[in-house]
Amino acid sequence: MEKLIERNEYLDKIAGFKDKDLIKTLTGVRRSGKSTLLRLYQKRLMEQGVKKEQIISVNMEDLRFEDLHDYHKLYDYICSHLVVDQMNYIFIDEIQEIESFEKALNSLQLKENTDIYITGSNSRMFSGELSTRLSGRYVEIPVYPFTFAEFLQMNPGDKEERFMQFMKTGGLPAAIDLDEERRTEYLRGIFNTVLLKDIVERRRFSDVVLLETVSRYLADNISNPTSTKRIADYLTSAGRKTTPMTIDNYLGALEDGFLVFAVSRYDLKGKRILERQEKYYFGDLGLRYFLSGNQFRDLGRVLENVVFLELKKRGYIIHTGRTGQEEVDFMATKGDKVYYYQVCASVLDENTRERELRPFMKIQDNYPKILLTLDKIPMTDRGIIHQNIIDFLLEERA
Repeated sequence: MEKLIERNEYLDKIAGFKDKDLIKTLTGVRRSGKSTLLRLYQKRLMEQGVKKEQIISVNMEDLRFEDLHDYHKLYDYICSHLVVDQMNYIFIDEIQEIESFEKALNSLQLKENTDIYITGSNSRMFSGELSTRLSGRYVEIPVYPFTFAEFLQMNPGDKEERFMQFMKTGGLPAAIDLDEERRTEYLRGIFNTVLLKDIVERRRFSDVVLLETVSRYLADNISNPTSTKRIADYLTSAGRKTTPMTIDNYLGALEDGFLVFAVSRYDLKGKRILERQEKYYFGDLGLRYFLSGNQFRDLGRVLENVVFLELKKRGYIIHTGRTGQEEVDFMATKGDKVYYYQVCASVLDENTRERELRPFMKIQDNYPKILLTLDKIPMTDRGIIHQNIIDFLLEERA
């Protein structure tokens, strides 16, 4: 049984849209905690005086609701349970399992006494008909696997030991307490479900093996600039003949399933996004470790993935900053805030420190520049903040 932590940051965000004429949509990779958040929010509603009969909850992975895969039946079922003259709180889990679900949502939203909350494990649920029919009437709340701070709350102990564990275990709640053998089997099941249910079935791909091969390639090359041609050439040379167009479709599908995230490069001088050589990071470190054959390769690149996910959770838009021939790992923006980050295992070696600081020196603006490492000795060099990664991950945020 999963341990539960409140994840109040998410619950407060959901509560901020309570009784608003917006469909609250929680999205993220399977088993990242979306369903648990719905249950916790329902509990909060009842603590605030909402009666149990005002809450209608449907989980499309539960066989009890198998007949509701038809949107007409879903609509009829919910209407039959509505309490007249009171607000009804409707929760539909894994709604992408229902074909044309947006038609049911659209009709339900027309009623004045409905407040709708849904979850989905594929970002394509927002494409096409849904985005057209519900334009401006839904809000997306991304849900990520546990951050390190949440992981440590679930699994207290020495923070440095737990951090090394976190980089292998990842943040999917049910994976935390499993030994490596059982965790491997659990993650294999999630990965196969993402591929088969959230990608292959929806995109009608025929070559599942190639899709898995691309996934493993990305797992071995997190944070490395890459391109569809480079991947296609590599796979073709290894006996898996394919084309850049096919790879492009497969990469998009893996993003749809929240398995990976693409990070574009941003020209800091020209103030424009560069279209070539994106970097890819995994949505969960445990899935990445599993796909790498339970091999821990290149600590520096894994640390980059950790920082990337933390910045995503904090709500930043992330690019790789490019200035001339130099690159800074992350340019993170939120509103009028801009931060630059370099990530490295250690910069105690002077040559390594100079290499990591060099991109910062080429940036012409005065936004904060932060070097994140595992080093315990804080240093400030030429106005650049040097911070321990673990401290960064555990810091209090306003």
